Amino acid sequence: MPRTDFDRSLKEVQDQLLVLGSMVEKSIDRSVLALKNRDLSLSKTVIDDDDLIDDLRNQIEEKCISVIATQNPMAGDLRTVISVLYIAEELERMGDYAEGIAKISVSMDKEPMLKPLVDIPRMADKSSKMLSRSLDALVNRDEQLAIQVCKDDSEVDELYNQVYRELLTFMISDPKTIERATYLLWVSHNIERIADRATNISERVLYLITGKIFDIHELVYGDA
Repeated sequence: MPRTDFDRSLKEVQDQLLVLGSMVEKSIDRSVLALKNRDLSLSKTVIDDDDLIDDLRNQIEEKCISVIATQNPMAGDLRTVISVLYIAEELERMGDYAEGIAKISVSMDKEPMLKPLVDIPRMADKSSKMLSRSLDALVNRDEQLAIQVCKDDSEVDELYNQVYRELLTFMISDPKTIERATYLLWVSHNIERIADRATNISERVLYLITGKIFDIHELVYGDA
């Protein structure tokens, strides 16, 4: 494969990755909106769309394998291909978490919400923005933006702990709320994991830029 063809293939697969990221971001936003509004139709759309996310992720993987097999990339080129493979997997898992939220919403059916959702949508908004910024860091090879995404994960963790404590209080004070509170605990856990995977993407971007594997604790608490 001539170098120009290789560069074209690499750009194509990175463009596909950004499309995948956009699809996942939309699914995250829709899943939480559907839960908040008790919109079962929208929840089912998120569930159906997960197949499209899986298909695109598989296409990206096949393309990356083809590039490796036919071009035998070295050094920075190999890091790029491997990073795309890694990030595509992270995005696909985020899509699974969004699908999981949608399935929880469907399981709740028309059951009234335990309480108005405030912190869970805030968690989702922060996590979705972390995903968007992690992909911006990838496109622009922006080391500082990637580091900031890693630091932002602590905000989502704090919200998760707050939601967890509040829902636990509901369950202790009134056992009749346990089922509904448990549903919301699952939702908040999925969102927290989405933020963790946005952090993973940013760590991979740092690897792509620097060739070094960073530990999240070093980025947040030490000198990055």
